[in-house]
Amino acid sequence: MTRKILIVALAALAAFSFAPELGARMAPAQETRTFDSPARDRFEADQDAMASYRPSYPFWQHLFVIPDGSIAFGSELTGRLLVTFPTKGNWTRDAVWEDPALADVLAGVTLPINLDRRRDEVARLLQARVGPVVHNPTRGLFLLPNANRYGGFLREWATIYERFGVPAEIGLAQAVVESGFKGTARSRARALGLCQWLLVNWNQLKRISAPRVIEAYNQTTQAPYCAAYLTILATKYGSFIPALSEHHAGGTNVGRTLINGERLGGEDVREHYFLGGEFVRDLRSLAPRTFKDLYGTYGPRSALYAEMIFGNITNVERIITTTPQRDIYAMRTPKTLTIADISRVTSLPADEIRRFNPALTKTVPARSDLYLPRYVSTFGPDVSFWHRPMSAAYAEVLGDFLKLEVPLAEWDSREFDAVLIGFRDRFEATNTEEGSVMAATLTFVLRGQRTSRQGEILAEFRNSDRILRLFDRGKIERDAHLAAQIDAAPRAD
Repeated sequence: MTRKILIVALAALAAFSFAPELGARMAPAQETRTFDSPARDRFEADQDAMASYRPSYPFWQHLFVIPDGSIAFGSELTGRLLVTFPTKGNWTRDAVWEDPALADVLAGVTLPINLDRRRDEVARLLQARVGPVVHNPTRGLFLLPNANRYGGFLREWATIYERFGVPAEIGLAQAVVESGFKGTARSRARALGLCQWLLVNWNQLKRISAPRVIEAYNQTTQAPYCAAYLTILATKYGSFIPALSEHHAGGTNVGRTLINGERLGGEDVREHYFLGGEFVRDLRSLAPRTFKDLYGTYGPRSALYAEMIFGNITNVERIITTTPQRDIYAMRTPKTLTIADISRVTSLPADEIRRFNPALTKTVPARSDLYLPRYVSTFGPDVSFWHRPMSAAYAEVLGDFLKLEVPLAEWDSREFDAVLIGFRDRFEATNTEEGSVMAATLTFVLRGQRTSRQGEILAEFRNSDRILRLFDRGKIERDAHLAAQIDAAPRAD
């Protein structure tokens, strides 16, 4: 079984690497940017900030197209892939060097047996030649088999994301990192599906959206809600970078990070986030227990999350370019359907039906959505809003929402609830599928804000003299530590 998966993964990787012209001919030319808005400007500003503060971000694309079982090293200054080593094996003999001129850094070196110490030693040796490096285990089998099965749906999912004011490339890159596009992906924390929402959150949305039935294991069902939530967070912060981080680390952790970055002199939300994240990273390595109140549970993976997603934009674009794209139609079923019912009408094999509907085991519940490569009126009304032009009413409300610019402390206040409630009601009044999704997701966000203490915690963090003294102490100790590191660091050739 493992060998079969590896063969599929390598075949998909070969297609990504060597067949762009073929893929470009096969993929229909369709514009997915259905809504030009402040969101696109936000995203482009985010890309510029990422290139300035996290230039290593392109490195993360490689982890998802190299099969598992390797350690990849890249340049922290450019994100360029340098070398890949087998997790198990002889690193001197079996390394794959992107730049063969670097291979001599291991000449005559006896590396530690322990994998973590071996990685640190190779990083030290490479740093002396090329400057700081980043390294991580590869995860190709997380994405490549799913890209082979579901890659043909990305154009349709891209159009869905854009309908909610989310640039398709960033929304789909998050899906790469979270689920590898697998609708039935499930984590040990009971997060599930395309963007890995917790089961408890999906259950809340199901109750809010009743009588419509949400089947969360279908990617095409999830995509609108993933997009709606991301556009709400990006509007809250004025940037997709902290918005993505909140999805992973939680709003309280991100809020602390932004406040720390502001105190460090950052000029806008992006600088606040990056400066605050670097501050936390250094304090955690310096004295984690001493300064824990400055960052909570914001850890190394939290700091890398947005960087990993921006790095995987390249993989999204490559998959769309090299994979024949398929239409997806949605029908809201008035009654329960079996897979035999669907196959009898469409003549589609069961596996193809399940490819469009991963949630389908035995039946499609009444009042849920069935997805097929063409519309079949027998199964219910066509609710494929992504195939229709955006309504003027919905475009107006979404445009107004995306233009919101308020301080974070105001967004978290109870007084601002009235603004969000107003938008929720306006979205619902558009009588559109996407308006209903936005209304449901705003209701979900409002309930979350009022049942958590996030606003109170951040207000206390912002105004506490004790926290400010701890911040000042951390800054002094960190500055001294960084100065000592610079003096002791080996110089690149």
